[in-house]
Amino acid sequence: MDLREAQDRVDAWISQFEEGYWPPLVNLARLVEEVGELGRELNHRYGSKTKRHDEPDQDLALELADVLFVLIAIANEQGIDLSEALERVLDKYRARDSDRWTRKAPEE
Repeated sequence: MDLREAQDRVDAWISQFEEGYWPPLVNLARLVEEVGELGRELNHRYGSKTKRHDEPDQDLALELADVLFVLIAIANEQGIDLSEALERVLDKYRARDSDRWTRKAPEE
């Protein structure tokens, strides 16, 4: 699914409830919670923090998708088109960082 469809599907989910979109600072708190869960799982997998013996592995893909869901909800609540915003940020990176790292040699 593309970003526009993702934004539409998140909107359809949230719009079916009377409460609707949460205020921006509540969504920011949700985002921080979700990023924390992602960080915890990555730290368990690749960092020095080991899991407790009774703690199950989490699905890394779902942790990433939880972060994405909240980001989309914030964008929707603020009226931001993420496809357009992503294009703008990619242009920024291309202009700012095009010579920052060593490029791979072209394959022949």
